[in-house]
Amino acid sequence: MSTILVINSGSSSFKYQLIDMDTENAIASGLVERIGESSGHTTHRGPSGTSERTLEIPDHTAGFRAMLDAFAQSGPSLDDDPPIAIGHRVVHGGKRFFEPTIVTPLVELNIEDLSDLAPLHNPANLEGIRAAEKAFPDVPHVAVFDTAFHQTLAPEAYTYAIDAELAERHRVRRYGFHGTSHKYVSEEAARYLGKPLADLKQIVLHLGNGASACAIDGGRSVDTSMGMTPLEGLVMGSRSGDIDPAVLIHLSRRAGLDTDGLDELLNRRSGLVGLAGRGDMRDVTRAAAGGDASAERALATYLHRLKHYIGAYFAVLGGLDVITFTAGVGENSEVVRAGALEGLGALGIRLDPERNAVRSRDPRTISADDSAVTVLVIPTDEELEIARQTQAAIA
Repeated sequence: MSTILVINSGSSSFKYQLIDMDTENAIASGLVERIGESSGHTTHRGPSGTSERTLEIPDHTAGFRAMLDAFAQSGPSLDDDPPIAIGHRVVHGGKRFFEPTIVTPLVELNIEDLSDLAPLHNPANLEGIRAAEKAFPDVPHVAVFDTAFHQTLAPEAYTYAIDAELAERHRVRRYGFHGTSHKYVSEEAARYLGKPLADLKQIVLHLGNGASACAIDGGRSVDTSMGMTPLEGLVMGSRSGDIDPAVLIHLSRRAGLDTDGLDELLNRRSGLVGLAGRGDMRDVTRAAAGGDASAERALATYLHRLKHYIGAYFAVLGGLDVITFTAGVGENSEVVRAGALEGLGALGIRLDPERNAVRSRDPRTISADDSAVTVLVIPTDEELEIARQTQAAIA
């Protein structure tokens, strides 16, 4: 059996999946959390069932030891059948990394150097890589970058209209994120429709607590809503998305907010949280249906921004074949899907209400038969995409 272990490492936790590349099925998965706290916790789901442990996990290296113990207890044994490679999610690859990359000391130095562009993510991703290398020293490790898929953006799509020399010196440009998901979903959409990826103009809407839109022409990202950081673009759970930059100057002068205060505001006290006091779209839609004015306004703002990007990307692509909704909100909220597409008949987009109301974990069509644009719901699988890219890199 050829397996790849996929690691998604955060600062105090990491998720993992062991994927059989012959069937592309996950045969084990788990979570190691509360790393560095007084009491850590592991959850492992394997062929022999689910096991949980509470123990001290002082660092990521200890976390990987705990993970290996869980594999030994609940299977499959990685000693008897080690993975052929380890795939690591890395959030920011800057403009240096445009494909899955086998990890070397130089690659690690580059990931570390790019940490100023993703200070909450890259250091944690790197900790996971280094701990995994200790646990699996004889196996190739591959970094798969969230930003890599968007390296096909043209200069006019990634350039911000500020002083060019200053932007170059400080690496200020659009990078885009959720690239692993956008790549996977756009390819699955083509496979589901039985059409060549190269022939399709697509918009993928990755709508979770973090959210982004991507315009994809022939399998290549040509525009995306997130920018230099994951803050730009759509309204999100707690992030503002697009905002006039002069608002920050105004709040600095009038409200006395410093850079940390503005960071806290835009990343943690904005979006649905800022407008409705709730970050979960399920809570917002329930409250809006019950007549809560703040929730109604939050939902309307969220949907208005979605329509804005759909229309903009229709223009960027010069037409449209497919819109696909994915991630937690996109896959599960019929209210959001219907609201985002309402009134877009002039673009050839018509939803079928009955199909849209179906709850399923399977890929499905939700557009009407006479819709010029096919509308899909495709569950994302970033772990499988990381495993595929890891396999390609070691091949």
